Amino acid sequence: MSDSVTDVVIAGAGPYGLSTAAYLQNVGLNVRVIGEPMRFWDANMPEGMYLKSEPFASSLGAPQEGMRFTDRHPDWRVGHPIPLETFVEYGRWFAAEAVAGIEDAQVVTVERGGPAGYLVTVSTGETIASRTVVVAVGVGPFAHIPDELAGMPSWLVSHSSAHSDLSLFAGKEVAVVGAGQSALETAVLLADAGAHPHLLARRRVLDWNTVPAETRPLRAKALGGPRSGLGTGYRTWLWAERPGLVRYLPDRTRQRIVRETLPPAGAWWLRDRLDERIRVSTGRHLAKAVEHDDGIDVTTTDRAGRRLVSEVEHVIAATGYVPDVERLALLAPELRGRIAIRAGGAPLLSRDFEASTSGLYFAGLAAAPTFGPVMRFVHGADFAARRIAHDIIRRTPRARVPASVLEPEMPER
Repeated sequence: MSDSVTDVVIAGAGPYGLSTAAYLQNVGLNVRVIGEPMRFWDANMPEGMYLKSEPFASSLGAPQEGMRFTDRHPDWRVGHPIPLETFVEYGRWFAAEAVAGIEDAQVVTVERGGPAGYLVTVSTGETIASRTVVVAVGVGPFAHIPDELAGMPSWLVSHSSAHSDLSLFAGKEVAVVGAGQSALETAVLLADAGAHPHLLARRRVLDWNTVPAETRPLRAKALGGPRSGLGTGYRTWLWAERPGLVRYLPDRTRQRIVRETLPPAGAWWLRDRLDERIRVSTGRHLAKAVEHDDGIDVTTTDRAGRRLVSEVEHVIAATGYVPDVERLALLAPELRGRIAIRAGGAPLLSRDFEASTSGLYFAGLAAAPTFGPVMRFVHGADFAARRIAHDIIRRTPRARVPASVLEPEMPER
């Protein structure tokens, strides 16, 4: 039994959820957006963080002009890193301007049933009947902690996304596991907060991105390829700007692209801040972790099998995110069991981001194994939102959608 009926429920109010809502509400559909705008970015990213993406690649998607990040901040140029708080403010401004009626609540359960196809239970106690559900919950549910650290109590081991205030670790010995931007920046911010970080990286040499040039000579453009939301290069441009084509690549090729595009590396502006305050051990592979007194002993090995035991008070795993339908507790077990998945647990999606269960769509990281690496970043939000909205509009009875907004078939982009 439901308390209300709607056309679409969007679970999540981050960049992908807000972008999809903007496109759908623009044509007059009844859309319920459940979530606090930009909550994960505000509550789960560390204070003092900067975005790694360039300003032109940090925009949410909307059908109306003037809603891009660079419209809100026209002075932000290539090579100008965006502070976390500036991006959160932009996202909330976008929500206020482009999306109506956002509800500060959480989706508790999505299940099949009801008069429309799905029943969505919200933390307020309301049950909504909806023809369509868009799962846009971001990366949070997919936080990955390596097996060697899994099962340890949260006061000893946590994921990097669990902390916004790193001053809690002031004066403490903290191991940071990882070699990408999240690990490197977490280590730097820990040192800034008065902690004593020890970076444990599997890579033998830390990689750093080069300083981007706002303008490039014609020869450099021809040889190096165009600039895109994922970086510079012809292939990179294809993965970033034409994700609809990536879906048609062989599965192994697509997974390699997701894995190898933008491998672990630090932003150019962070390099000088990784200084003597931070102990760095590279070429280290996690072996085991053992709780010891008031701390944890982390054992790593190098390629020769030599062991290193790090005695610390806490471990932060900056080890990324792995999309897996089974991690989405908001989906009822029966519904999760009906969703066709890829190897690894990500949903198998159509060209329109629809799962094997009709009317259920996934946006963001969960779509990366289908559409490629751009779905790991904000830059993919506009493409995903347009494609999802187009399909939902196409399926909506024409009496509900003004003829003036019915769009032609979207090209494979």
